[in-house]
Amino acid sequence: MPFALRKACLSDVPELAALITKSVRGLQAGHYTPAQIEGALVSVYGVDTQLIADGTYFVVEATTRTAAPVIAGCGGWSKRKTLFGGDQYRGREADLLNPATDAAKIRAFFVHPEWVRQGIGSMILSACESAAFDAGFRRLEMGATLSGVAFYKAAGYRETRSIEVPLGNGAVLPIVCMEKQIAP
Repeated sequence: MPFALRKACLSDVPELAALITKSVRGLQAGHYTPAQIEGALVSVYGVDTQLIADGTYFVVEATTRTAAPVIAGCGGWSKRKTLFGGDQYRGREADLLNPATDAAKIRAFFVHPEWVRQGIGSMILSACESAAFDAGFRRLEMGATLSGVAFYKAAGYRETRSIEVPLGNGAVLPIVCMEKQIAP
């Protein structure tokens, strides 16, 4: 099945929101409790329209001969201080980073459960790393979900610390901070 990478646009938001919910419920169940998943969907996970406005959020569409393309995965990078979280997350920081001293942020990767392990995440990650490099960044960092740690390790990221994000329902969401140096 052919896949096509493109930048996300605001008209994608409804489909992205649905994809994020399916991805989180389908792929994180082995790593987080139902309370953590549902709490994170309300207060942390979601579409970050700032990434779309900045032109740093990508989607991969799956195409078939018989159906319209569907978004099979999404993810991006950021030149802003926010490490993770959709529009509803209260811990956002919109200040711009300095490529000479700061690390660009790898952000908001989600793949539809029906499309996992087909290279979609790698396709998006490669595009993000190249774009961040072209913007002058030489270091990347992220707040990875427990379900994503192995994927990012395989891509050359290393763990730096773990944090716990409080959720509105009283649960906490463990996140693993990771980083990577990038070169041409």
